[in-house]
Amino acid sequence: MSERPTAVAGPDPVAEYKAILKRVLDNRPSGTRQRLARALGKNRSFISQIANPAYPVPIPVQHLETMFELCHFSQDDRRDFLAAYRRAHPRRFALVHAVPRTRIVSLAVPDLGDAKRNRAVDAMIADFVRRLRKFVDDIE
Repeated sequence: MSERPTAVAGPDPVAEYKAILKRVLDNRPSGTRQRLARALGKNRSFISQIANPAYPVPIPVQHLETMFELCHFSQDDRRDFLAAYRRAHPRRFALVHAVPRTRIVSLAVPDLGDAKRNRAVDAMIADFVRRLRKFVDDIE
């Protein structure tokens, strides 16, 4: 009986880029994960999933620039991350440069003392941001 050698799988590129993100986040001040979650419009658990190499959940391409900016990736970390991302998602990678850059603006709005009215203000702000994105898309 001949024993067939088993194929040795190379490192998982998704796990590789997630490990880089995890390392970067672990070296940032406390609260960075929460700020990133807020900037992406996601829950903190989403950040835990995309930063955990054990989970196969890919990082959506539209979040990359925000993530790089907010987490202050070094040039080396960004280069290594993008190389692994390219290996993991060759078709998505073409979209990386097509994603418009964003910036984070924090607003302090008054608490109106009524949950329904506060939600209405939040909805107005979200609507404004959607309209702003459409405006920017129309002029490009």
